[in-house]
Amino acid sequence: MKPLFLSSLHFLRRHRALLRYILLCISISLILLATVVFSIDRWVSWQAEDRIIQSSEQVDYFEVAVVLGTSKYLGRTLNEYYAHRIEAAIELYQDDKVDHFLLSGDNAHRSYNEPWTMKRDLLKANVSEEDIHLDYAGFRTLDSIVRAKEIFDTDDFLIITQKFHCERALFIAHSYDINAQCLAVSGPTHHSGFSIRFREIFARTKAFLDLYIINTQPKFLGPKEPILPNPASSASRTISNG
Repeated sequence: MKPLFLSSLHFLRRHRALLRYILLCISISLILLATVVFSIDRWVSWQAEDRIIQSSEQVDYFEVAVVLGTSKYLGRTLNEYYAHRIEAAIELYQDDKVDHFLLSGDNAHRSYNEPWTMKRDLLKANVSEEDIHLDYAGFRTLDSIVRAKEIFDTDDFLIITQKFHCERALFIAHSYDINAQCLAVSGPTHHSGFSIRFREIFARTKAFLDLYIINTQPKFLGPKEPILPNPASSASRTISNG
């Protein structure tokens, strides 16, 4: 055992300069990586600043609002992220500031269906069923935003979610030439949300890679299912009826 220790010590002494160089390279790489991640995070926040609406009172009018899904419950506790999004949607509808909702979320299995859960709560608040549209393939924020344009044929809409999520959603929307704004609703009041914000930093880096390096597309696309009637077809019906 002792000779092995001595030989290892001898190796370290002989290659001390090489080891220092390797450690220096690793340190520089980590610093550069952290700088890139931090810069992307700040860039995502900066480019969304002028498209975030801070309160429902500041919302003018949108034909379509996209409500981004999340789980209704965390264990047996109501998820405040979910609750505030639904409350804001109901308030906007009752104030005649939104005509249609696109509820976009995960539909992983029969017992977990984010769009249907949101629909059920909106129906309880007397939102008309014909004004509710479901996107069961909103597995990620990118899917939800891109499908709103490519499948549901709307590129001018309001997004409803928390501020940190607004910034990433708007970053994605901007890269697809979607004219979106986002209502930043409240988050949980009983904790700081630090862990969520920490994960968001890396989610933004992944969004950057998806958009500018990998060119990631939504998991599912398909034929258009327009939320709003085609103005041209509506006009032709009016003329023929006249």
